[in-house]
Amino acid sequence: MMRFDFKALSDSCECGKEHKLDVRDIYLEPGALDRLPGVLSENQWNSPAILADENTWKAAGEKAYSLLEAEQIKCTSVILPPDGLHADEHGVALAEKDIDREIDVLLAVGSGTVHDITRYIANKCGLPFISIPTAASVDGFVSTVAAMTWKGCKQTFQAVAPLYVLADTDIFINAPRRLTASGFGDLLGKYTALADWRIANLLTGEYICERVIHLTEQALEAVVAAPEDCERIMYGLLLSGLAMQMVGNSRPASGGEHHLSHFWEMEVCNGPLDALHGEKVGVGLLLCAEEYRNIGNTLMRGDAVPISVDGLLEKELESGFPDVAMRDELRRENTPDPLASISGEDILRNSERICEIIDRIPTVSDMTELIRAAGGKITMADIGLDPALKDYSLCYSPYVRLRLTLMRLRKLIK
Repeated sequence: MMRFDFKALSDSCECGKEHKLDVRDIYLEPGALDRLPGVLSENQWNSPAILADENTWKAAGEKAYSLLEAEQIKCTSVILPPDGLHADEHGVALAEKDIDREIDVLLAVGSGTVHDITRYIANKCGLPFISIPTAASVDGFVSTVAAMTWKGCKQTFQAVAPLYVLADTDIFINAPRRLTASGFGDLLGKYTALADWRIANLLTGEYICERVIHLTEQALEAVVAAPEDCERIMYGLLLSGLAMQMVGNSRPASGGEHHLSHFWEMEVCNGPLDALHGEKVGVGLLLCAEEYRNIGNTLMRGDAVPISVDGLLEKELESGFPDVAMRDELRRENTPDPLASISGEDILRNSERICEIIDRIPTVSDMTELIRAAGGKITMADIGLDPALKDYSLCYSPYVRLRLTLMRLRKLIK
């Protein structure tokens, strides 16, 4: 059984922030699901509801229901159709209609979509929830935020973390390899996410925590040594989720690579993709890392020139996002413009340290081999995207979030 030291993570920290962890315990072990009746009894929860889709119901929902039935615990089952199911207003509405007022705890049986829908509803209804992952495919199991597509735009909603995680190795080890490879891609994206966080802190003084960074790096170390080890990947995903919980947002886990994934999910320049979140993040990571190396090389040569970005935000929203409603939503999302208080001169003055941060990112070739070893996707074509959309995606993806990344900062120099 892999252990999680909650006390060490929540102890007084040099960053000055209180790292409050809502999750009470994580059981990552064979047979973890068997603990479910005991966890409910310990907390005096008598009316649970299982949220699953048809696939995850077969993987773990049926067993969970049988365990509760054997203990004469009345359980509601909300089984959603997997085809076309997304973490959006439609998925939430579909799940909510079968949840009555007698329910006192929600059981999220599934992966990313089911968990985001569950944590959103749990927050809205003031209910606790328990995480029962069926695949090591995403890092959001213990996150306090729900990544949703709302009215066509990617948004992060404040939600709640699970109080318990029952990560049953006997269950998630049997998930399709593609799902596990997706989780690996999601984890590997932390390399550029951490670089973005460090650079933003350097240039703006944005809050940063070395303990959280260390935890995220620990998650990376757990998986790069064995990219095909499903249990290690789950361990890394849960560590990354705890890192997000410690700071209350996705900063330690999401940067330019995730913005590319969100951009494609919003279908700004492409149609629907038959690609998982972590697959898109993995491809976004490789594009991001390549671009960041190019920026580093430009800064090291000393021939970068600062440029003015006055009026650039509105100009690029107009040219990059043809849908008026989406553009209006992104205009609100990008207010105030994170580039408004920074200049190209700031980048040039800190170029040496920025290059040092970029150099911490493994080479594109090394990360490509890791993703390949895990069985993941590597190129834009692999996830159904026209490679000709690369420059368009790099240019406009930074606007999907109000977050400072090197991908956005590159607009200050040429």
